[in-house]
Amino acid sequence: MLAAMLPIEPQFRFRCRLRAPMPSFPALSDAVRNGASRHRPVMLAEVLAGLALRENDRVIDGTFGAGGYSAGILDAAPDIHVMAIDRDPNAIRDGAMLVDAAQGRLKLVEGRFGDLASLAAENGFMPADAIVLDIGVSSMQLDDAARGFSFRADGPLDMRMEQDGPSAADLVNTMDETALANLIYTYGEERRSRAVARAIVATRRETPFETTKQLADLVAKVVHMPRDAIHPATRTFQALRIAVNDELGELERALDASEDVLCEGGRLAVVTFHSLEDRIVKRFIAERAGETPDPSRHMPLSARPAPTFETLRRKPVESSAEEIALNPRARSARLRVARRTAAPARNALPKGRR
Repeated sequence: MLAAMLPIEPQFRFRCRLRAPMPSFPALSDAVRNGASRHRPVMLAEVLAGLALRENDRVIDGTFGAGGYSAGILDAAPDIHVMAIDRDPNAIRDGAMLVDAAQGRLKLVEGRFGDLASLAAENGFMPADAIVLDIGVSSMQLDDAARGFSFRADGPLDMRMEQDGPSAADLVNTMDETALANLIYTYGEERRSRAVARAIVATRRETPFETTKQLADLVAKVVHMPRDAIHPATRTFQALRIAVNDELGELERALDASEDVLCEGGRLAVVTFHSLEDRIVKRFIAERAGETPDPSRHMPLSARPAPTFETLRRKPVESSAEEIALNPRARSARLRVARRTAAPARNALPKGRR
């Protein structure tokens, strides 16, 4: 193992507990299926295989949602304990059934997964044997028109996961045209971002934006897509959602925190749904695994930090055709998995919330 050859100070790292062979265990997933959840966890089997769970593991599910991953993890072996995090108060409320069914093995914490290091320490999950992150918006949030995440049903232009702070309507009604165009281009990768921003600013002079339909109809007039392509407003809505919830900043903070939280040999599994997220995860794993080019050809190899993660698979895992047929939202999913080495965590500068 690469970590065994690294000159490190062992007191910096936690070691995973000895693991027993994985036995069978009665399913808890019925608590999810029979509850209010309508969410189908993407690539659940592949995530569980990547985490390589064993009896007595302590696992952090950084994005609880409807509890699909947490239920699958608890099913994997007896005496696994899970700390699940979610910033959405509705998810915390609706997760009570699974908490009860888990009989003390699931702790549900309201908070941001970017704060997982402090949350893990506060709740007795330091170190953890595995961390799973499912990035982005959940099916329940998309399907609830009142939350304002989707353009497919009319509702308030909100998009706040925590149901607090500035909403998407606040952004489109107050940002200047240049800043709005940059936001839509950067987070939505929308080529017509300038035209979209110009149309938004012109329209809001007469009527402020209040609903998802108002914005979706306007964008559809500006962005022309083939009939069989994605909805014209897809990228604009994605950009606003990412900005409102600082999703990319949260992801970066969570990845940094995983170095501190995982024990030696612990697994990190991250499921992403668009290129912006996947690039962040790919770059993080490559950097921490020492797979990026030397910053300078004059820098001696001994000066490079010891790898803190080991890449387990070069290419991301993608959803199968069978899963996509059952759950079309899985078509863009990418799974990347890495394993923690024995090297001490790098002292990254804290990333403040934008």
